[in-house]
This record gives sequence, structure tokens and C-alpha cells, in this order.
Amino acid sequence: MSVKGRIAIITGAGGGLGRAHALFLARQGAKVVVNDVSYEAANRVATEIAAAGHDAVAIAASVTDEAAVAAMIARTIEHWGRVDILINNAGILRDKSFAKMSLEDFRLLIDVHLMGAVICTKAVWDIMREQRHGRIVMTTSSSGLYGNFGQANYGAAKMALVGLMQTLAIEGDKYGIRVNCLAPTAATQMTDGLLSERHLSLLDPALVSPGLLALVGEDAPTHAILCAGAGHFARANVTLTHGLHIGAGEDAGEEVIRNWDAISERAGEIVPDYGFTQAEHELASAEAAAPSIARQR
Repeated sequence: MSVKGRIAIITGAGGGLGRAHALFLARQGAKVVVNDVSYEAANRVATEIAAAGHDAVAIAASVTDEAAVAAMIARTIEHWGRVDILINNAGILRDKSFAKMSLEDFRLLIDVHLMGAVICTKAVWDIMREQRHGRIVMTTSSSGLYGNFGQANYGAAKMALVGLMQTLAIEGDKYGIRVNCLAPTAATQMTDGLLSERHLSLLDPALVSPGLLALVGEDAPTHAILCAGAGHFARANVTLTHGLHIGAGEDAGEEVIRNWDAISERAGEIVPDYGFTQAEHELASAEAAAPSIARQR
């Protein structure tokens, strides 16, 4: 098993999806740190893992508390000597339409989902660089990738995690650190009242967790966004269309409008490996258009 003996930290693992992740990775042979803001919840899951004959330890810490997270990592190193896998799973909801949403609720979601992942990732980053091995998973969402009514705060935080993943995947590559996103659909406390009982039964969190094996194993990709729910798995990508060179001119804005369909044409679109790909694409298009512009002059 590709995670056997690896040390994995799962945040928000006292229930729901995090618990399913912890149980799954433990069954695959990983030694698991079950983190939750509630020690009682984390300890129940750690005890459940231990009762099944696997290794786990419960550590209570809020992902927004830098000192508590640092202490969790220090305790993990003291206990097992390294950190191989970090699953940034902890999260909350404060759903309201944007018109009714307070700035406090917006900041809170950013703080927990985005900054919580940043704090935990920063705490293990140097360890993983020194080991020249690490696997980090950010938990994004279809609400961030595609939008969802009443979740402007949640969607913004979840799409921000995609941007964080994209950059860390580049920076961590030469150190053997692979960084990916998981976009789960699962029945948890966060989805209570939103779906029918039949659909809730189909969206068992345990049907999401197997996707982790691809994202954190020895042959894990990097830069990947894996969507998972009800036993179904798919890839999401941030793409760039071939586009069209419009150039300068007084009517350039109107030309963009007139050529909107051609600019949006998805045939031949690419998935950039890094952000500067856009600029390279644009400059190549401008240089290719230069001879014809010169002839027109």
C-alpha cells in the first residue's frame, strides 16, 4: 500500500468527511493524527481507529490558532518523527445571500477555510522540504469552482484554496512535495436539511475518501483537482482558450464584443502549467500578428 507507514494529519477529523478520511488512511496503513477543535470528537475517532488495530493519536487544535497548530506538529514529530501527509479538511458554513451576509461571516469563512489551511501547511512546509517528501490536499468545493447561491463567502474561500494549491504545487515540486485539491460531495452536518434522505444515503463520506489514495500516494500527481461523491470521480481544470488577437485601436473594445464567441471557443483550450503561460500565449499571438499588421501599415 502506497501510504503504509506514512504519517498523516487530517484536520477537522472528529466527524463527517474528516472521520472518513482518517479511517480510510488508517486502513491503508498510515499512522493518523486525528485533529479537531473538540478533543472528545477527535479522541472518539482515534479510539475507533485503534480498536481496528491501526495507529492513531487525537490532538485538539483550532486550525486558526497558530500556536496550537505549531504544538500539534511538534507533538507529531515527537511521537512519530515526521509528517508525510496533510489533509486540510476543517471547515464551517455560514450560508446567506450576499445581500444579507455580514462581513464578519465572510471573514470567518476565509479565516477557517483559507487561513486555516495556510497555517497548517506553513507549519509542515519546511519539514516536508527537508524530508524531500510531502503530500498536501486542500479541500475545495464545487461552490468555489462553479458558484452556488448563498455561498459567496464559502465559494471565495474554496476557490482561493485552488490558487494556493496551484502555486504550492510549483514551489514544492523540486522538494518532492505534491499538492492537490479534493472537491467532495458528501452528506455531513454541513449538508443537513439540504438533500433528501435517499440522496444523503448515496453521498456517504466514505465514498469520497478512496480518492485520497491517488492524491497522497507514492505516485501522486500535483496540480490536480479531483471531484468525488457517491463513488463517482472526475477531474476539474482551470483552462485557457486559444483566443483571438485583437490588438490596439480605438475600436478594440467593440472588436472584443464582436468576436466574443471566437474568444470563448473551447476547441484547443489548454490547462496551463503555471500562471505566466497566459502572458506567453498572449505574446506569441501578438508576435504572430505583427507581420500582417506591418503589411497593413
